[in-house]
Amino acid sequence: MAGIIRHSDIEEVRSRVNIADVVGLYVQLKRAGMDSLVGLCPFHDEKTPSFHVRPAMGYFHCFGCGEHGDVITFVEKIENLSFTEAMEFLARRAHIDLHYEGGGREERKGPARARLIDAHRVAQQFYSAQLLTPQAQAGREFLERKGFTEDDWLTFGIGYAPQSWDALVQTLHHHGFTDQEIEAAGLVSRGSRGLYDRFRARLMWPIVNITNEPIGFGARKISSDDPGPKYLNTPETAIYHKSKVLYGLARAKKAIARDHRVVVVEGYTDVMAAQLAGVETAVATCGTAFGADHVKIVRRLMGDSATSAAGLQFAGGRSWGGEVIFTFDGDEAGRKAAMRAFQFDQSFSAQTFVAVAPGGMDPNEIRQNYGDEGVRQLVETKRPLFEFVIQTVLGMRDLHTVEGRAAALTDVASILASIKDPVLRGEYVRQVAGWIAMDESVVAAAVRRAPRLKAPEPVHLTQHQGTQHTGDGSSESEAPGEGVVVDTQTSVVVAQPFVPLSQLRNPQERVERQAIEIYLQWPWLAGLENMDALPSQTFADATYREIHAAISDVGGAQAFTAKVAELMDRGQQDMAAIYEADRWFIGEVAQHCSAQTQAIVSQLAAEVLPEDNPDNVQAFVHGIVAALIRQGVERQIADVRAAIGRTSSEDDSYMQLARRLAQLEEQRRQMDPRS
Repeated sequence: MAGIIRHSDIEEVRSRVNIADVVGLYVQLKRAGMDSLVGLCPFHDEKTPSFHVRPAMGYFHCFGCGEHGDVITFVEKIENLSFTEAMEFLARRAHIDLHYEGGGREERKGPARARLIDAHRVAQQFYSAQLLTPQAQAGREFLERKGFTEDDWLTFGIGYAPQSWDALVQTLHHHGFTDQEIEAAGLVSRGSRGLYDRFRARLMWPIVNITNEPIGFGARKISSDDPGPKYLNTPETAIYHKSKVLYGLARAKKAIARDHRVVVVEGYTDVMAAQLAGVETAVATCGTAFGADHVKIVRRLMGDSATSAAGLQFAGGRSWGGEVIFTFDGDEAGRKAAMRAFQFDQSFSAQTFVAVAPGGMDPNEIRQNYGDEGVRQLVETKRPLFEFVIQTVLGMRDLHTVEGRAAALTDVASILASIKDPVLRGEYVRQVAGWIAMDESVVAAAVRRAPRLKAPEPVHLTQHQGTQHTGDGSSESEAPGEGVVVDTQTSVVVAQPFVPLSQLRNPQERVERQAIEIYLQWPWLAGLENMDALPSQTFADATYREIHAAISDVGGAQAFTAKVAELMDRGQQDMAAIYEADRWFIGEVAQHCSAQTQAIVSQLAAEVLPEDNPDNVQAFVHGIVAALIRQGVERQIADVRAAIGRTSSEDDSYMQLARRLAQLEEQRRQMDPRS
């Protein structure tokens, strides 16, 4: 486009567009005065509303993070748009024609957002028309077998991508879209002969953003001859970010705000079945796990806070802001999915529940077998997620034996310790005591000693099973709701939540963490402290022990030093050689670790250590290594003492253990700086 937007058009947008209506698309707002609305800030995480909107003034301000501005500023920030793109977004909603004047042309890094959305609108119309053609008969039969009528297809905008390499490309060209725009929209792939349709011979579910604009597609194969993955989704684009999208949200958002409830199901057809059955608040993720960004979206819509007018009273009289209900298939994978969801429970000020369908059925299958009422009953048979997780963990032990009950207590103690509400935690302590037939005081003591589970940051999942490459450098999981925790026996690997060093409360774990970080970030200093000689049992934590073993496999600090010498022999300068050798060292260590641990290696290599002053670094490293060795000695002392306690004084090994204990005690004494 040429030039800048006419000033009078900007003022017309500001005057005609109600800021409360626009903000209300993203945030549930409540009346807080004559000309003031309040809600949870969409720009930072908070549990008490501090985000205020003044409709008469056309202004917003957050007293928590300081963000403020008019309706144009809000759209710029919430959608990550330029000023011109935000104006175009608002003008389209208000049916205002914008005029552009010469000079001051705004530079774009790619096609305009509006053009990408328009391309998706054309694509959706094209796919919808194709669903009615003879070529799409298999697709229509699939939908009919799933219990959906033609009216249902139209309601959800389902379409069909024909078995053609360029049918959509030609259609978009006919509507004036350039190759750059079509490719940027994620609707095509590029091969040696140019662009070709990304989706072929598949049923198409349009994915829209919270303002009901099409931004992507979910494509399901319907032929056993199709070698591709079961589901193929739009790749990440300027307008489509799967971690920030929930399928069905545009239809569900009003009900979510009204009912203070969201029902998270696992797939596109499950959303359709649930919403058609009257569960209007049903949504699903799009090819990724339910994560922290999804949590923020849901909280804003529910108006999730302790002051919610629709708050529910729970144990101890505490007010909760709404309900989050996860529905999962009743099979093993579904139970493990519920365990994954548990980690996000306290990211909400809400009651979080799980509803597991019997017989391994999903909501779509329940609707087919038991009708709409069956789906509604599934949601109403919800159980508190804490209860479900605890009973799932207990069910993995034989509670008929003393050993089984003791192991079960160990298993659930950290879960109980992680419950922040003291009243709720106390109630579950009493419940668990009854379930495992132990005295309540014993359970309470175990909980006090147990470390708390940490709520995860956004978790990145690596899937080996059901993941297929699309031929354009991307890969897609088999189902739109996959990406949940499954154990390593199923070949699906989950990266563990990474807790920052500043949040580690266990002093022994802090020392082990810092020792590994020293090894990865300052291997030359690790060499000076002779860390290569440390045995693997020095580390009590299994993850750090695995990384230490990988470092040993690579060759330790000596391998790093040798790499630096090799690079310098090739003519590299000192610092360049050290930098490149460090990258090589970290990469080699990661390659020798399991898939679960590789992401942690990268995080440890990048985490800032508490000491970076060059004058103090060597002393810091020496202190950490000394503390690590001291911990190892103390752990050996505890092990030997336990062994002595199990050994008769008349046994031949008793004196050997006693001598070993004396040696370790002397070693600890010599390491004590006070001695």
